[in-house]
Amino acid sequence: MKISDVSKKFNISHDTLRYYERIGLLPAVARDDNGFRNYQEVDCNWIDFILCMRNAGMEIETLIEYVNLFQLGDKTIKARKLILQDQRATIQSKIDELEKVLNRLDYKISVYDEQLIEVERELSLHPNYDKK
Repeated sequence: MKISDVSKKFNISHDTLRYYERIGLLPAVARDDNGFRNYQEVDCNWIDFILCMRNAGMEIETLIEYVNLFQLGDKTIKARKLILQDQRATIQSKIDELEKVLNRLDYKISVYDEQLIEVERELSLHPNYDKK
């Protein structure tokens, strides 16, 4: 695939793809006879993984560390797993915090609903209220 196809597929810029390759997140992409990048399925799998980890909030430096460890082979499996576990714990903490915020918002909304019902009830008791 050409860089424009990969860019569209993942909704990221050409510059971002080149940047990922330049900093070592993405292994060097093969080139065609004209010197243009020719992305293979394995490259797309790496891009998908990188984007997933970035969406998970993983910092570039940590992701570079992970990729470097990956390139060292199976002897780094435990270290790589630890990186992923740490990121999972960070996400879980954020989810827990968001659940607290959501619960508080739900409570506030229910209070407003209760108050609104009471206000409407009072309005319906007004002597000039037409109850058609």
